[in-house]
Amino acid sequence: MAAEDEKIHIGLVEDVILLPWKVRIPARIDTGAALSSLDVRDMKIENNMVSFKLPPKYKSLQLILPIVDQKTIRSAESREKRPVVEIDLCIGPKVFRSRVTLNDRSMVKYPLLIGRNILKEGFVIDCMKSHCAPPSCPEAGSK
Repeated sequence: MAAEDEKIHIGLVEDVILLPWKVRIPARIDTGAALSSLDVRDMKIENNMVSFKLPPKYKSLQLILPIVDQKTIRSAESREKRPVVEIDLCIGPKVFRSRVTLNDRSMVKYPLLIGRNILKEGFVIDCMKSHCAPPSCPEAGSK
């Protein structure tokens, strides 16, 4: 856990850069979600690998990543098994290696949900603000 002066102050919505692809997407901060979740299309699972595309608005990149876990996600309507992958996220000035579930989130406003698995790494959330910590990681080509 980060020391108080090292914590990153964020709002309810922040721009995040997916690395190494340098894709900038908006993320909703959700302390109620245990795991983070990424919006994907055309997902196919084969031999512990998952292929998927990012939504058209975010370059429609075709990606293939190893599945590191499967999680059962409960919602008000159902239970669903989702693949979990590890990706690097640039949030504010730091890069975080994080596990995210993959799911079609086209019916919700934000393509990335940041859950407690990332937030526990050292964030302070101001629920009255948004866009407090623009991505500025050198790895993302940001300044």
